[in-house]
Amino acid sequence: MKKIKEVIVVEGKDDTVRIKKAVNADTLETRGSAISEETIAQIRRLQEQRGVIVFTDPDFSGEKIRKTISAEVPNVKHAFLARRDAVPSKKGSLGVEHATPEAIRAALSKVYPETADAPLQITREDLLDADLIAGTHAKQRREELCELLNIGYVNGKQLVKRLQLFQISRDTFFDAVAKLDIK
Repeated sequence: MKKIKEVIVVEGKDDTVRIKKAVNADTLETRGSAISEETIAQIRRLQEQRGVIVFTDPDFSGEKIRKTISAEVPNVKHAFLARRDAVPSKKGSLGVEHATPEAIRAALSKVYPETADAPLQITREDLLDADLIAGTHAKQRREELCELLNIGYVNGKQLVKRLQLFQISRDTFFDAVAKLDIK
């Protein structure tokens, strides 16, 4: 198994156990969504030395951790797990700890670098025209689009920002929208 150079930032020890079943990688655990200054400092050092991949649960807490790290540590990479791949076999919360090794490897094979100062390529009007906001099926279409693009689910207000953050080109965006329309 090939070693992943970057350190994968996860939420907890169960995530670390699951990641190590899928890939050969080092992890750093945030131990929840209230990330300490010490943890942020560790992530900064790791980003400078090896690079960092943020791989959090596809839920509110995971998104909060992702945003906190992005605000504090420039140029981290992001891996996203589809919500359907993070569902436990029994009732419980969504999480990386429930994903199969195959789903984890697939998510880590599609890592996005973050670029906050990228030029705006896709507009709110593009989202309206594609029925991704303000429509009866907008949420479902957004979920499918985010999964196709592997950018993690976001609401309508955040979609333009997420597309810009990961430098999704107009061509890539419209190709993905066309796939939605085929279904």
